[in-house]
Amino acid sequence: MPTITYNPDSMPDLSGKVILITGGTGGLGAESALRLAQKSPAHIYISGRKAANADKVIQQIRKAGSKTPVTFLPCDLASLVSVKQAAESFLALESRLDILMCNAGIMATPPGLTADGYEIQFGTNHLGHALLIRKLLPLLETSAEAADVRIILLTSLGFKMHPSGGIVFDAVRTKQEFSAFGGWIRYGQSKLANLLYARELARRYPAMTSVSVTPGVVNTGLVENLGRFNRAFVWITNLGQLLKPEEGAYNQLWASTVAKATLQNGQFYEPVGVLSTKLDKASQDAALAKRLWEWTEEALQAYL
Repeated sequence: MPTITYNPDSMPDLSGKVILITGGTGGLGAESALRLAQKSPAHIYISGRKAANADKVIQQIRKAGSKTPVTFLPCDLASLVSVKQAAESFLALESRLDILMCNAGIMATPPGLTADGYEIQFGTNHLGHALLIRKLLPLLETSAEAADVRIILLTSLGFKMHPSGGIVFDAVRTKQEFSAFGGWIRYGQSKLANLLYARELARRYPAMTSVSVTPGVVNTGLVENLGRFNRAFVWITNLGQLLKPEEGAYNQLWASTVAKATLQNGQFYEPVGVLSTKLDKASQDAALAKRLWEWTEEALQAYL
């Protein structure tokens, strides 16, 4: 087990801040909500698909002694209609947003399509989050005029498993059925998109701090819900490296709350707070990041 020295108790007071966590109803998102609630933010919103799971998280937060208001925001990232509705519901409730933690995601799933016809991992991990960010950008920009606004996108060192060229734009409206490791190739493509989108957000909106982070390899439901072959692949290739769920949340907590001057806008961080040097050509390709942004804008146009 790797040694983690970060202590989330070191996070500063978050009074007045409004926080939105996608996938906040389980796993790392729930752990993040639990930890952040201890620092007295004005409000935490947790998005997900199941209200029952949200209720459990809220009960845990109350049991831990926090009185921070916590609201469930129904959202299915695999449906752009659902994401649009979630964003509009949030905008109707709040006049500011300080921390947007894009935590939710799926990993190495079988071939499939979203409700909108996109490859399921790319559509969920990238497009769903991109629409949420775009819908909330005006509020984020307004909030940044007088506050330290953060957008945290979860990625993974698994981005390196992306297909040749990084993102196969001509094929993301198919199931992209590759080899036996196709689920991982599609996953890598989606996680590369998260990393590149954070870079482009930082370039286009420098008043806000946008970074991508990897939680490390964490023993959460994402791993446990994999098929036997893929679960074995994770265990064998990461012997001695799996983190506990509470440790897996540390990097996103750090990025959400550390002093602004500590962060380099648009960069990718490994646990905890380590500026990554494990980048490949595609992850540093400014032209690819720009193309991703423009492609995404066109794909989302009907929902903006």
